Amino acid sequence: MIRHRPHGSGHPYSVDTEQRQPVDPVAGEPLTLGARATPDLVAVEAELVTVDPQGVRTEQRMPLERVSRTSRGQSIDGGHLASAQARLARGGGGWAITLDAPAAGSGIRYRLTGRTAEGAEQHTRWFDTRVSGWQAAADDAVTADGRTRVVPGSVSVLTDGQRVRRVRFALPLAEGEHVTGFGERFDALDHRGTQLDSVVFEQYKSQGAERKTYLPMPFAHVVGGAGWGFHVRTSRRAWFDVGATDPGLLVVEVEADAAAGEPAVTVAFYDGTPTAVLDAFLDEVGRPEELPDWVFRLWASGNEWNTQAEAMRQMDLHREHDVPVGSLVIEAWSDERTFTAFRDARYEPNDDGAPHRLADFEFPADGAWPDPKGMVDELHSRDIRVHLWQIPLLKARPHPTGQALADALAAEREGVLIREPNARGELRPYRNRGWWFPLSTMPDLTDERAARWWTEKRRYLVEEVGIDGFKTDGGEHAWGRELVYLDGRRGDEGNNRFPVAYAKAYGDLLRSAGKAPVTFSRAGFTGSQAHGAFWAGDENSTWEAFRWSMYAGLSAAASGILYWGWDIAGFSGPLPSPELYLRATAASTFVPIMQYHSEFNHHRTPSRDRTPWNLAEQSGDDRVIAVFRDFAKLRERLVPYLAAEAAESVRTSAPLMRPVYFDHPALETAWSHPLQWMLGRDLFVSPVLTEGEVEHETALPPGEWVDAWTGDAVAGPAVVRAAVPIDRIPVYVRAAAWPELRATFAAGA
Repeated sequence: MIRHRPHGSGHPYSVDTEQRQPVDPVAGEPLTLGARATPDLVAVEAELVTVDPQGVRTEQRMPLERVSRTSRGQSIDGGHLASAQARLARGGGGWAITLDAPAAGSGIRYRLTGRTAEGAEQHTRWFDTRVSGWQAAADDAVTADGRTRVVPGSVSVLTDGQRVRRVRFALPLAEGEHVTGFGERFDALDHRGTQLDSVVFEQYKSQGAERKTYLPMPFAHVVGGAGWGFHVRTSRRAWFDVGATDPGLLVVEVEADAAAGEPAVTVAFYDGTPTAVLDAFLDEVGRPEELPDWVFRLWASGNEWNTQAEAMRQMDLHREHDVPVGSLVIEAWSDERTFTAFRDARYEPNDDGAPHRLADFEFPADGAWPDPKGMVDELHSRDIRVHLWQIPLLKARPHPTGQALADALAAEREGVLIREPNARGELRPYRNRGWWFPLSTMPDLTDERAARWWTEKRRYLVEEVGIDGFKTDGGEHAWGRELVYLDGRRGDEGNNRFPVAYAKAYGDLLRSAGKAPVTFSRAGFTGSQAHGAFWAGDENSTWEAFRWSMYAGLSAAASGILYWGWDIAGFSGPLPSPELYLRATAASTFVPIMQYHSEFNHHRTPSRDRTPWNLAEQSGDDRVIAVFRDFAKLRERLVPYLAAEAAESVRTSAPLMRPVYFDHPALETAWSHPLQWMLGRDLFVSPVLTEGEVEHETALPPGEWVDAWTGDAVAGPAVVRAAVPIDRIPVYVRAAAWPELRATFAAGA
């Protein structure tokens, strides 16, 4: 067998062995053609037919060389799916040839041929592509909305003479200007001097080190001079060189698909303060919607809370330890096949894929979830809301049976799936190419009919069981520009939009059932601002990840995400130290969503639950529960303030968790001390982010402030140092608001 896939898997950061690289050949640059071949093939060669712009035809045959195998961006000796890598190793070898692409406008036709030791041949089909080249373009190839800042003469396009594939242009950067935003970013607040891109990607842990994100946006603030910002109006991938190559230029490169000579990309420019820039951006992409006050209470979850007994035991422990909790997120609730039925429930499959109602289910007394509705009713009586985990996929492994099979067949029959072309160019259901739930099919939730088909299966959970929201996880599975959505858009345009539509679809379900549209997502893109709450995704329990997560929250806020949180002290790996856990708890008390979560650990002992009682038991530190309790109770007292300030944020566009530069764009300490923030109009927060710190430095912005813990008055701007025992986080209250907020911070209030 010999295989060549011109587009590869669509992994945005790695090249697969069997793909063409680059997918769109560029004149004069290296062009690699790769293949995967079974071990019986001992030689592989390429047959190429090139027709140059003058019509001159050239035919060549060139041998390929053996190369190490990769697939889905992972080498056979790496990655975190050992079994998948072993299959790759058994599957045969990789082959590749690299040549210089011919002149722009040339056509290339090729196929790859493998030969066995006995001389038998196997062929791929013929593939066709055209060669593009970079050429200067008129400035109006970039359409500007607002006062243009495109540097004259900086526009160039990558074109094959028929279509424009990419556009490149530059924006000016003045001395002293800082560039921030770009969606949720984990590595820095100011991106000047760096390079980044905007593509939705599941970076499992270490997002700050890898500089990849679940929630990018081609939107940024330029702060420190006159004040401006920009939004590249595209859902395609874009790259940004933020003064890294030329300190005075911000160079933007954007994927495109336009006729040669036509405008290929539009950029909106905004002038003014960061709040004015964000307000103008939200005007066009959608504004956050106020969610109920209860979203500001503590959220709790653990992947091993996978039975009704365990979920209720954990809620009982919150009550026993006097730790107030407002939301329970149950991840491991479903049969893990349909994501609509509770595990162990007995029911007759609907062969036509129609939704079930609660009466269709029998819940065995000895099953994992003997009485889901009774459980939810009990939790509601305790003033605890319940959220269920979701994945936007129809699983293919293990081979579906029962309702999962009926749903898979119905989805294809009803035409609600994202599709991809097969080797003959015919459309078939897209199969997930990522490493999580591989080969699953994917409903096109960007289509209203398909979204309704999908969410109606979950309606009984909301209307009859009483579920209050959904954790809309895993919105990053659409890989590949050749995917086809139901409205005809290809993957290069539709994939980044998918997680926005995913959260919207579940929000619409909740709203239609008379509930608030509370979704909890990790993936998103431009437009996600209007759809629910978000958390920062998967991360280890380390101090470094703690700092990365705070950057993520501030950059997300600067991009218009109002309801944001993270897994307190990380959800994965060894338990955090008591110090890390409590410092992270303190910081989380002062971000919009306060929640903890823990990864599945196969029920091995000792437990890795991130509950305060498990941390206390494992560490032997008797401070953990008491300090966590005090912060959870403080959070309860903060709920009215947070709800009022969220409403103000919706009204004004000033972020609830607000980077200092929003209010003080010329203040140097906004950048020298980036991990500090305003929480609403009256609280200034400076978390402890360094292990072993006993005295903390806070850079207060201008104004009259009161230390929330001592009541001491402090005038800003000032850099102040204060002792930080484990039960304290530096928080300063605006002096004018102190009379109203004093009781909130009073011990035992």
